[in-house]
Amino acid sequence: MRILHLDQNHEYLSSELEKLGFENHYDYKSSKNQILNKIGNYHGIVIRSRITIDKEIINCAKKLKFIARVGSGLENIDLVSAKKHKVKVISAGEANSNAVGEHAIGMLLNLLNNISISNSEIMNGVWERGRNRGIELEGKVIGIIGFGKTGMSFAKKLSGFDCKIIFNDIKKLESNQFAKSVSLDELKMKSDIISIHVDLNKTSLNLINIGFINSCKKNFILINTSRGKCVNSKDLVTGLKNKKITGCCLDVLDFEDKSFENIKKNKDFDFLKNSNNVILTPHIAGWTIESKLKLSKVIIEKIKEL
Repeated sequence: MRILHLDQNHEYLSSELEKLGFENHYDYKSSKNQILNKIGNYHGIVIRSRITIDKEIINCAKKLKFIARVGSGLENIDLVSAKKHKVKVISAGEANSNAVGEHAIGMLLNLLNNISISNSEIMNGVWERGRNRGIELEGKVIGIIGFGKTGMSFAKKLSGFDCKIIFNDIKKLESNQFAKSVSLDELKMKSDIISIHVDLNKTSLNLINIGFINSCKKNFILINTSRGKCVNSKDLVTGLKNKKITGCCLDVLDFEDKSFENIKKNKDFDFLKNSNNVILTPHIAGWTIESKLKLSKVIIEKIKEL
């Protein structure tokens, strides 16, 4: 069986596939049209985010048995077409959930304790203590939207900070030792901090908009390590300007390109990057040295089970 790799991944993935008897082929630069011309020769596709595997590609891939997404979200795969053609779709969200949880904690502590700001000030000769007084997590209510593997990882790590953790999940999951299940309305009523851990789909697209922001009882801090398009940046900027959102930690933005490798700069981005109450990172929450290998290991195990 021949596998087409459309993105670079850890070498472990290719070597283990060879041991399983697969023939690896690599194409990290071809356009969609070029891929269409040869996709009919392959039984498997391995992707990250560079290419969208849409209906047209799946229709042309007559031998295709599986699509492996080395990551968590599946928004760049036409799942309806895949199911229609009996193509298995696998992902590895559990592999980088620890990395995302740790990153979210790091960003939040950075924001609350003015770490980046005070470090920058010191580098420029400013020693300011009063203005950089921090805020503790203890006693705060953290609301998590989406309680899958990354949401639970974040909750588990927060559990040592003596804060109250609540969550809402579309699957109506039960409470556990780390967090209490609540309605979305209750989460919006009680949360001091709201963190998003959802897949990108019709339900989560622009989930955080001006209506959501204004319906929250408290002024709150927003964390987004899921997908940029879950948050409407224009509405986010409005929320920051009117102080309804007191700060935010953003690893993803809605003006990233589809591959997540570049960003389209605009006035909203300029506002965010120049705000002292905003922490930005370039879509790296799940992008650790350890998770790169973990992702490949999970994909291998799932291919074995096909």
